[in-house]
Amino acid sequence: MKSPFRLDNRIALITGGSSGIGEATARAFSTAGASVIILSIDRPRAEAIAAELPGASAIVCDVTDETAVAAAIGQIKHLDILVNSAGIGLVGSIEETSLDDLERLFRVNVNGTFLVTKAALPLIKASHGSIINIGSVAGQIGVKRRFAYCATKGAVIALTKQLAVDYPTEFRVNCICPGTIDTPFVEGFLDKYHSHEKAKVREDLRQRQPIGRLGRPEEVASLAVYLASDESGFMNGAALPIDGGWTAA
Repeated sequence: MKSPFRLDNRIALITGGSSGIGEATARAFSTAGASVIILSIDRPRAEAIAAELPGASAIVCDVTDETAVAAAIGQIKHLDILVNSAGIGLVGSIEETSLDDLERLFRVNVNGTFLVTKAALPLIKASHGSIINIGSVAGQIGVKRRFAYCATKGAVIALTKQLAVDYPTEFRVNCICPGTIDTPFVEGFLDKYHSHEKAKVREDLRQRQPIGRLGRPEEVASLAVYLASDESGFMNGAALPIDGGWTAA
């Protein structure tokens, strides 16, 4: 019997692969046998991670730039797995959110996912591959003062399900919906909005998840490995929470 959850001889493209969940996914995929392509706007970090992983490479690209995305995907001859992990956040109610703020989040979180997916679609269809979108529990429930972020992650979940309906046999597409994960993304949020009370707010973030802690990027990456593997072959169009029980409470 072969070992489960292996990705040997597969090529995986991971956007936002130089940090947080994207980086953890790149490392987990490499351990599972995949050749990883890290797509990021952070050249030094992307190239440093790629240098650590056997057969990995890095592509510098802004996922909101249609021309740049087309050029980046044009470098790839074969693709089995696409992980759309690039994303940004924002704190604010609808009254605190400007149109520029809303459009900026949609450009990265939604337009970026659209542009990369559309450009990579011929490759994914040719390999009957797997697309994994990184959504959020913020797309499944309302989170206080996360108006724009909730809107964009809800859109990511919706486009995941729509793709599964349009292409049910050509490829699989699923969405991972993390709770609060201990990443540079969260540290940046604390530094920007709660620099004077980081310890208190970090504890609040822990406690809003019934399990009583933040998630680890490696835990989300392990779910991504499963969704990319043959063992998840009957999963399509799913939005899977990995949130310490947050959405169950």
